[in-house]
Amino acid sequence: MREARFPADGTAADASGLAGAKALAGAFPDGEAWTSPSRAARETCAALGLDALPVAALAEADYGRWAGVRYADVDPDALAGWLSAPDTAPHGGESRNQAAARVAEWLGGRPSGIAVCDAGAIRAALRHALGLDIAAADRIDLAPLSTTRLTAARDGWRVAHVNRKVVP
Repeated sequence: MREARFPADGTAADASGLAGAKALAGAFPDGEAWTSPSRAARETCAALGLDALPVAALAEADYGRWAGVRYADVDPDALAGWLSAPDTAPHGGESRNQAAARVAEWLGGRPSGIAVCDAGAIRAALRHALGLDIAAADRIDLAPLSTTRLTAARDGWRVAHVNRKVVP
């Protein structure tokens, strides 16, 4: 995100993010941990000291031919189409609704633990938990190395907090 590019799976975590994660090592309770399969998420888990299981459902959207491309270099009409029509994937990757459905399906297993993933998967989880449409979920700002806590309830999910900074 710092480079204003669509995420690409092989992109490493940035040095400042890893330093921040290392400072938080040991700040999380023991328990199950999962990670997006992306390199940056796996590196962040390692820096946090978490032995996390990679879960494909937690991956950022598949951006197809846009992966790694600067936002400014994407055809503006194709980008507008993708943003305005959540079931389309003009970039040859995944639609926004497909990505959100993956996360919702994983949440259907009612996981309890820590998941380290990118903003897109977190927004999809919040979208599912709160019954938001995609445009509303897009308006949620998420800070790096912040936590969002969802708790399973009998009738779905509750949002305990969003964007909480972890104190080492």
